[in-house]
Amino acid sequence: MTRIGVSAISLAELRQGLHQEELRKCATEMGLFYLTEYGMSEEDHRPAREAAMDVFERSTPEGKQAVITKIGNIRRGFSELEAESTALVTNIGEYSDYSMCFSMGISHNLFPSPRFEEIWTDYFNCLYRLAQETARLVLKSTGTYDCGNMEALLDSDPVLRLRYFPEVPKHRIAELVPLRMAPHYDLSIVTLIHQTPCANGFVSLQAKIAGEMVDLPVVPDAVLVLCGAVATLVTQGAVLAPRHHVAAPPANMRVGSGRTSSVFFLRPRPTFTFSVAKAREYGLDVSLAADTATFGEWIGTNYTALHTHPTSRTP
Repeated sequence: MTRIGVSAISLAELRQGLHQEELRKCATEMGLFYLTEYGMSEEDHRPAREAAMDVFERSTPEGKQAVITKIGNIRRGFSELEAESTALVTNIGEYSDYSMCFSMGISHNLFPSPRFEEIWTDYFNCLYRLAQETARLVLKSTGTYDCGNMEALLDSDPVLRLRYFPEVPKHRIAELVPLRMAPHYDLSIVTLIHQTPCANGFVSLQAKIAGEMVDLPVVPDAVLVLCGAVATLVTQGAVLAPRHHVAAPPANMRVGSGRTSSVFFLRPRPTFTFSVAKAREYGLDVSLAADTATFGEWIGTNYTALHTHPTSRTP
């Protein structure tokens, strides 16, 4: 695996006006960086993760069914193991995501208990504020964004997903199915990722930088920031939205390869409008036929792909 240095930048120092050129280069040349001194500790991530893991590992089948949404075009509540397929959405294969999820947004949420709701709401709000501040800094750093529209853009429709990647079974090792999740870029302004490491040291999250797949390991006391396709749009193509995937472990590293990933997508409102021609010019894959489209229409094509494909496992 190619080793390319990924910057770790202190949010506390960014607030002081430091590292602005480094931030600009990260956003425009890689589309990602680690964020340190961001106001949360490793302990702050634990309660939400443990609450979700309790659902994954100890909830009854009836309890899980009670928190599976019946709304087909949103991600809320529990998603079963292999219920989703990024490969289908991106039209590059039919293999499932080898993971299960719990998801939350600003409405239509399903929670297994009042205590779960309390823990997740506090966590969601902390990550929302952090994502908004991070997005402001990223967008301002390029000098290509009309900051007068900033707050309207960042008054958004975010989604939090706690994703659990169990140890893969023998038929999902890298020698047979190389990926746990297919390559994609995020339909977000920015995405924050807090990972836990695989017990055996395997690095599962990888991104394409300068034409090479690069490991994105856990960095203690840091979150990973991925710039999303919406940041590309609003900065006139200046910000990169890196393609990334989740690799499967080889046979000799299958045991001990489980991990979790807390992923916060800062997404615009469904009414956010953009030029389809410009999106394609910036290298984004938009299949919509209209001259202009809304974010709701764009992301809706993902759900359509899942629900209309004959092998889709999405509930």
